[in-house]
Amino acid sequence: MSPPKANHAPAPDKVRITRALISVSDKTGLVALGQALAAKGVEILSTGGSAQRLAEAGVPVKEVSDHTGFPEIMDGRVKTLHPRVHGGILARRDIHADAMAQHDIPPIDLVVVNLYPFEATVAKGAAYDDCVENIDIGGPAMIRAAAKNHDFVTIVTEPSDYEAVMDELATHDGCVTLGLRRKLAQRAYARTAAYDAAISTWLAGELDETFPPRVTLSGSLAQTLRYGENPHQQAAFYVTGDQRPGVATAVQLQGKELSYNNLNDTDAAFELVAEFEQPAVAIIKHANPCGVAQGANLLDAYRSALLCDPVSAFGGIIAVNRSLDAATAEEISKLFAEVVIAPDADDAARALLATKKNLRVLLTKDVPNPADAGMMVKHLSGGFLLQNRDSGRVNPAGLKVVTKRAPTEQELADLLFAFRVAKHVKSNAIVYAKNGATVGVGAGQMSRVDSARIAAIKSAEAAKAAGLAEPLTKGSVVASDAFFPFADGLLAAAEAGVTAVIQPGGSIRDADVIAAADEKGLAMVLTGMRHFRH
Repeated sequence: MSPPKANHAPAPDKVRITRALISVSDKTGLVALGQALAAKGVEILSTGGSAQRLAEAGVPVKEVSDHTGFPEIMDGRVKTLHPRVHGGILARRDIHADAMAQHDIPPIDLVVVNLYPFEATVAKGAAYDDCVENIDIGGPAMIRAAAKNHDFVTIVTEPSDYEAVMDELATHDGCVTLGLRRKLAQRAYARTAAYDAAISTWLAGELDETFPPRVTLSGSLAQTLRYGENPHQQAAFYVTGDQRPGVATAVQLQGKELSYNNLNDTDAAFELVAEFEQPAVAIIKHANPCGVAQGANLLDAYRSALLCDPVSAFGGIIAVNRSLDAATAEEISKLFAEVVIAPDADDAARALLATKKNLRVLLTKDVPNPADAGMMVKHLSGGFLLQNRDSGRVNPAGLKVVTKRAPTEQELADLLFAFRVAKHVKSNAIVYAKNGATVGVGAGQMSRVDSARIAAIKSAEAAKAAGLAEPLTKGSVVASDAFFPFADGLLAAAEAGVTAVIQPGGSIRDADVIAAADEKGLAMVLTGMRHFRH
């Protein structure tokens, strides 16, 4: 069926609000809005709890069922789905006046609707039938109708927009301008799109359909950023409503506004540090770790993490997986850092960090679970890639020893630690570790052997700066995020002083790499799991 052709005059700039329909789940600001409308002589139609709240506040209100002459039926499933409601919303005042008069349909100039809390119902783990009952039908129908007819009708879907409407009513003698009506219509369509996306995503999950034929992504604006990765790029931060602890849920205690790069790097840091059960610290620069360590306490972990690459740590992001204490905060305050993110911080730690006025401090209440399911999106020209979050993790029972020598208990612990870190390093990734701390990180090189060499060079420089007699990599282990395609990468690590190796395996030259490890007296284990990160 083809849509009707437009045959009407341009929309009026100002439309007087004479009648409003209010039906909201979120009652925030409802009474103030109702009072403002009543003060302008607006007739208010409403339903259920909204009508009751307005009436209790002394705002004159008329039940929708009295307006339509038809009762609410089917347990509330049908109450606003009526021609006297939708005709009043959809009628163009310039060409539908005769139809309105013939069918006794008075105009509705303002529609204030927010939807059943479907997303919140799903988030709290409600039963399937409860989720279905929280799928709003009448609300989206009214929203879309009012948004379509924004030439004459004002649609409001968020309490945060009430003030703008009330300001216009006051400024324009009870009228709303076309500019605001169009802006609110756009927001209305975005709201119904997000609502339908949430329902579709939930139902796909119930059906175990990971990749349905059509996917819609939605988010709510949390912050307009000063710029993007570079000053000539515009950017904003949107949140999805997923309550995974991190930058989207954190409370910022102090410091300047977070930038695009701050947000990206802080997310990378917090996801990395969450990998560890012991107290752990990660220092991140440009989304790559320049130092990661775990220890008996945060202070020991921080000092070990900083030792790995103190030069790169300057201006970095620091993440911890425990409540921040004063001793650790004091050490952190000695370094110029952009952001500190932690589950919490004690009063003494907060006071110490407060002396660094530009330092951004984020508290999240919890750390993310590395094993939780989730989806990752990467946009391409003309589309996007969608994949599961990399929640893979190896354990000792899943490792395969392929060399003549098996790793010692300490080597095995360091191998597992290094491989967890490598999962969060841009590929090609090489991570040297010793005693639960990184001692060299090679990231993002086009050649794996170059990553191994660069990590060793940086480790040697850090050791020299610390006044140590030998490179930090001496006696360390090494992790590779993917297999060694040739033995050269392994030999570069052996030259740096490693004693054990962890890698996924799977190269056609695995036998050559294993033989090289045996020749150097190294222990090597295969994980069977790769951790590319692009």
